[in-house]
Amino acid sequence: MPSVLPDGEPMPETGALPPPALDGAAARPLGFYLHVPYCATRCGYCDFNTYTATELRGSGGVLASRDNYADTLIDEIRLARKVLGDDLRPVRTVFVGGGTPTLLAADDLVRMLNAVRDEFGLADGAEVTTEANPESVDPEYLAALRDGGFNRISFGMQSARQHVLKVLDRTHTPGRPEACVAEARAAGFEHVNLDLIYGTPGESDDDWRASLDAAVGAGPDHISAYALIVEEGTQLARRIRRGEVPMTDDDEHADRYLIADEVLAKAGFSWYEVSNWATTEAGRCLHNELYWRGADWWGAGPGAHSHVGGVRWWNVKHPGAYAAALAEGRSPGAGREILTAEDRRVERILLELRLSDGVPLSLLATAGLAAAARAVADGLLEPGPYDQGRGVLTLRGRLLADAVVRDLVD
Repeated sequence: MPSVLPDGEPMPETGALPPPALDGAAARPLGFYLHVPYCATRCGYCDFNTYTATELRGSGGVLASRDNYADTLIDEIRLARKVLGDDLRPVRTVFVGGGTPTLLAADDLVRMLNAVRDEFGLADGAEVTTEANPESVDPEYLAALRDGGFNRISFGMQSARQHVLKVLDRTHTPGRPEACVAEARAAGFEHVNLDLIYGTPGESDDDWRASLDAAVGAGPDHISAYALIVEEGTQLARRIRRGEVPMTDDDEHADRYLIADEVLAKAGFSWYEVSNWATTEAGRCLHNELYWRGADWWGAGPGAHSHVGGVRWWNVKHPGAYAAALAEGRSPGAGREILTAEDRRVERILLELRLSDGVPLSLLATAGLAAAARAVADGLLEPGPYDQGRGVLTLRGRLLADAVVRDLVD
């Protein structure tokens, strides 16, 4: 979630969408992202729209506290039902993210899920995920989530080494994320993810291997591994600028990625998106696949982004302003953009190329087709899928995915 909202045209106070956005909607998958903006502390690398205060005041004295947050977000879910009108397609995925969603009571998360179910219905086998901080859950809490309808959980592990966690300002202790996997399994969760970060200043190859080994040994069926991005304005960026910690470089990131792919492949994980591996197809994160394949999703919460039928919009960032808008019966949308056919073509290339089944070459313009042929010759795209009309990244191509995309869309 970007720290600065993009420019766009004003959002109607009713939240109404242009009629063409709903044309054919019944045939498109629909997901919900529910943003919980609260954290106990702010991690030094974090640039997300999160707040550590337990209570925030909005305009007109409206409060956006953790205690009443679920009710406020449920108001937006009900607004979504009004905006989408007669579109009664059941929701395929619900993803509660943050922040730290599990700072709210388990009952609050379940009530938010129930609001989606009540207003839209859930598809058979719907994927229902929440993110969780390892120190914010216990067996009783996890059991309450599972009983309430959650079937997937994602724990922020980041690293198994204490000195790496310290640089990231992570508060959990090594070993706790692995214990959480066991507790989630005992509570009945079918799918469990661990999030890892590589490239932290001071992390060695041995540190990274230890983190991967610990994550694999915990028994999740999904692991995400992301290169650390040092965002301007964060505490970590300031520490690097002062020379307190070293900055890692692209070569180190590439080496760590190769280590991850090697370790995870040997452990039975297959990559299905550049930064994501799963042991089975059922273990993949269906919600993220909706994003990558340009489906429809409604993002509820401060700063959340949504997309329906080629219209993308984003909410005001501050929880107080968000709560105030809904209290006044207004959409919390801050702005929107209507994507052109060319915008959507380019975005499909950008996103689908990151997937293991790649992107149809039919989406490419003449220059892009020539670039794809060069990418095959350079070992960046797989020759077999290319011959069948698809662009699929090789392992080397995954390391250079951003450069490959630029060539294909130029």
